[in-house]
Amino acid sequence: MKIALLGYGTMGREIEAIALERGHSIPIKITSQNRSKLTNEDLANCDVAIDFSKPESAVDLIEWSLRNGVPTVSGTTGWLNDWEKIMALRADVNGAFFYASNFSLGVNVFFAVNQRLAELMNPFEDYDVNMTEIHHTRKKDAPSGTAITLAEDVIERVERLQGWTSAREGEINKLPIRSEREGDVPGTHEIVYESFIDKITLRHEAKNRKGFALGAVLAAEWLPGKTGSFGMKDLLNL
Repeated sequence: MKIALLGYGTMGREIEAIALERGHSIPIKITSQNRSKLTNEDLANCDVAIDFSKPESAVDLIEWSLRNGVPTVSGTTGWLNDWEKIMALRADVNGAFFYASNFSLGVNVFFAVNQRLAELMNPFEDYDVNMTEIHHTRKKDAPSGTAITLAEDVIERVERLQGWTSAREGEINKLPIRSEREGDVPGTHEIVYESFIDKITLRHEAKNRKGFALGAVLAAEWLPGKTGSFGMKDLLNL
């Protein structure tokens, strides 16, 4: 399978290594330096595209890929204000788009456990809920896309919560998310339920980026031949 990498930073290189190990080729690796030199024909010759670019360039790259009939997988976060725009384009071109805020197989099991724990904790109003996410210093968006997904899943199930906040001073009925940027941390997410009696902590800590890269390649192998919008629940049957 021919894979176009839309973005060739740290994650792009991890994805390239795993894709090559699995017998795929990478004819296109888009960077800010070569984007203008690549043609529609170059991209259209690929079987699938994987976007791990930057928030400010992701929408343009995803649109370019979809308009050229290439099934597109995206793991870039920080661009979701344009989600409806991308969904409308996908429908117009009858294409295939796969998005996940986190491609780690372990994190997606973590999502499912988080949802179930929130359902169990909903009746117990003595418990306050808070969240912490920690990533490397190069990560620009905060909170992380994974943290926002976790928060939205909690808010949907804990009726006393009316949204989330990243403000230092907590807001009533809002789930606070604390974002920390340290060294080369791949990604740590922690949800805490705490009362005056005890504390329940749910935590996922990535050891490296290989899990994210493998999930993205698995999604790229799965997507061609399909039409619609998909996510990790579809890939993993969660």
